[in-house]
Amino acid sequence: MDKTYRYAVVGAGNGGKAMAAYLALLGTQVTLYNRTASHVEIIRLRGGIDLENPTEPHGFGKIYKVTDNMEEALREADIVMIIVPSSAHYDVAKAAAPFLRDDHIVILNPGRTGGTLEFHHTLIEENCPTNPIVAEAETFLFASRSEGPSQAKIFRIKEAVPLAALPATRTAEVLEAIRPVFPQFIDGRNVLQTGLNNMGAIFHPALALLNAGWIEATSGDFQFYVDGVTPSVAKVLEVLDRERVTVASAIGIKARNALEWLDLAYNATGENLYEAMHNQTGYYGIKAPGTLNHRYITEEIPMSLVPIASFGSTYGVSVNGINSIINLACYIHGTDYRRKGRTVERLGIKEMSVGELVKFVETGERD
Repeated sequence: MDKTYRYAVVGAGNGGKAMAAYLALLGTQVTLYNRTASHVEIIRLRGGIDLENPTEPHGFGKIYKVTDNMEEALREADIVMIIVPSSAHYDVAKAAAPFLRDDHIVILNPGRTGGTLEFHHTLIEENCPTNPIVAEAETFLFASRSEGPSQAKIFRIKEAVPLAALPATRTAEVLEAIRPVFPQFIDGRNVLQTGLNNMGAIFHPALALLNAGWIEATSGDFQFYVDGVTPSVAKVLEVLDRERVTVASAIGIKARNALEWLDLAYNATGENLYEAMHNQTGYYGIKAPGTLNHRYITEEIPMSLVPIASFGSTYGVSVNGINSIINLACYIHGTDYRRKGRTVERLGIKEMSVGELVKFVETGERD
């Protein structure tokens, strides 16, 4: 008989509430953790979350336990779904380190770039006494939003989301454990592959920064992926994308380029990125961020572009375009995103050659 896995969902934002309700409606025992108790008090009092979903399941999902205590959240869980901004992965790892078991499966939803590497390295720094499996999804499974303090809405569920564990030899174990409730997850090869196929790193920060004047003048009242993608802006995105793909190639990863991704994800094609993005009908109607103080910059720069740039610097790839976007973000926000971001030092791989890095993510062994 298959084991019935118990879940903990860490994070009660848009995605966390949707995930917790979805799991609960499938009959899974779900503990919901949020570090600020007041943000989940209504969920605790009601005993669950109302989920609106165009397909099954939908309705009122009964949550087994709601807590702001990490030890309590992990005690009765087998699988831990981390659904917080990637800038919080470090803090979550520190908080969880004393309470993780060898049989825990921890999944970052998503990891952005280097998420699992950072989480794993943080557990080592915090002297975590056990060796849980840590894995990451390439992107978040749901398109969702919060509809109220104890309400969530799923607009769309992706049909296939690559996932990889560290080491990759344990990916099959993770997929087997989550398959009864998440058949959408597929083998993502390894955490370098999932991290460097992070398309948000290319589309989000540069597009926001290159439209900074328009965003500030209109509070984002324009179509982000249509009006904001002029031929010149698209050329910059193509440069960034080429650099990302080249960095991936330097460490043995064949990453999808932006045109391939648009064709695969949306069946949108074109002679160049400008045409392909304008041929993606799903982009029409999506407004720009209302402010530059937005996760497209504050999260994607340090957690997506900084690690790609750091990989490039370490393994001999020129990333002048990516560095220019990082610099613009630093100037506009008056902060050093490289210091705050995921560098090879922070990921614990600074001294590794390409061969040593690949061996580590594939087998977990260090030379």
